[in-house]
Amino acid sequence: MPMIEIDDFPAYRAEAVGELRGGLILIHEVWGLVPHIKDVADRFAAEGYLVIAPDLLSGIGLSPEVGTEISRLMSSADEEERSKAQPLMREMTAPSRSPEYGAWAVAALKHAVDYLEAQHDVDGRIGVVGFCFGGTYAFALAAADPRIRAAVPYYGQPPETAHLPSIECPVLALYGGTDERLMLTFPEVNKAMHDAGVQFVSHIYPEAGHAFFNDSNSRTYNADAAADAWIRTLEFLRGTLAPTPEYVTE
Repeated sequence: MPMIEIDDFPAYRAEAVGELRGGLILIHEVWGLVPHIKDVADRFAAEGYLVIAPDLLSGIGLSPEVGTEISRLMSSADEEERSKAQPLMREMTAPSRSPEYGAWAVAALKHAVDYLEAQHDVDGRIGVVGFCFGGTYAFALAAADPRIRAAVPYYGQPPETAHLPSIECPVLALYGGTDERLMLTFPEVNKAMHDAGVQFVSHIYPEAGHAFFNDSNSRTYNADAAADAWIRTLEFLRGTLAPTPEYVTE
């Protein structure tokens, strides 16, 4: 599947197999557009979705190659390698924490929505799925663009700048129960989403941690949680992106 250019950033395009169910924006983890994310894009494409996976980090120097190496070091069994990787990770991701970057990233994602909207037979059936860094931006895009009809953030948190009442689509949020940082803030997030009137459904996997879906990271991957989350995600997308939405919250 080819890489394409959208506005001023590259993206991976995965063609839908069979009947087109809609378009998806797939937002990568903090490692960038690494092979794992392209594989996930291909998996969604095999389920009938035209997938655009933007590369949001190469522009600040965190290319997929750099991200892959840092991820390898961070997940190493060697404690010394992991400790060396931490300052490198902080250095490489520092630009992404600026307000200017955040504004650029949301604008870039809206350009990706423009791209999908223009594709034949998508018919406005556009959703967003994101992981970690991408989960946060899945929330942000849903708040910023009313064309998003479904959002699935995996272990993400709504950014402080997001105007939650602007989220018009259903949201399915998936978390690992041992992900201490997100579990600490989850009650607040849950209340804020419901207070904002968002159709918000969450599922917590008690035995899983952060990045439980990433099967390229043996330290975090939880096969049972990942398999169940995949089924929930597909069911959610099939309902919310159907010509006549049929999704009902649990």
